[in-house]
Amino acid sequence: MRIITPWLALAALLCLPVQATTQDNPDRFQGLLEEAGLTFQTPDGFSDIELKRYPTLQHERALRHADGKVEVRYAIRPLGRLEVDYNDAHSSTPEPNHLFSMMFHTLSINLAKGTHIPSNEYPKDRAKEKFQADWASAAVFDVRPEFGEPFKQALLLAIHRNDLADAYVVVLFDDYKAQKPAIRAALASLAFKP
Repeated sequence: MRIITPWLALAALLCLPVQATTQDNPDRFQGLLEEAGLTFQTPDGFSDIELKRYPTLQHERALRHADGKVEVRYAIRPLGRLEVDYNDAHSSTPEPNHLFSMMFHTLSINLAKGTHIPSNEYPKDRAKEKFQADWASAAVFDVRPEFGEPFKQALLLAIHRNDLADAYVVVLFDDYKAQKPAIRAALASLAFKP
């Protein structure tokens, strides 16, 4: 992957599928997990669904809760596949370990229906405790219909491990309070290896 300009290129990076769909080859998602140093546990009550192509964010696995009221999509981006070719005469090329915050912000903007995007960066010790990550952040927003239908809201979780990978979990739902246990189970399903 070659990155050319800061914002447009970051958006393009997030849209590119790292591999073909897991339905085409179920071992590919497992291979990405290994390459990115991640562990994955299918959350209780969820099962795989067909992957769809979205220009906003290509993902490598999708699950839906048995009651049909929560869907989760996973995107894994190993840093070893990222090549930064940054053309800005006023600043140096950003290192892949410094792009995660910009990528999270860009993805939030691209997925959100409006401009109000409440987000919360985890304290470093909490990111380590929950996800074995060097950095983690979450945002909740009304989701663009072209990505979220039939759901109206999304929770985006981004986790980063230095020199390894970024991973994104998008949880789609309509009623956070009613679906809180399923949403929490989805968020706890992906973490870096200790």
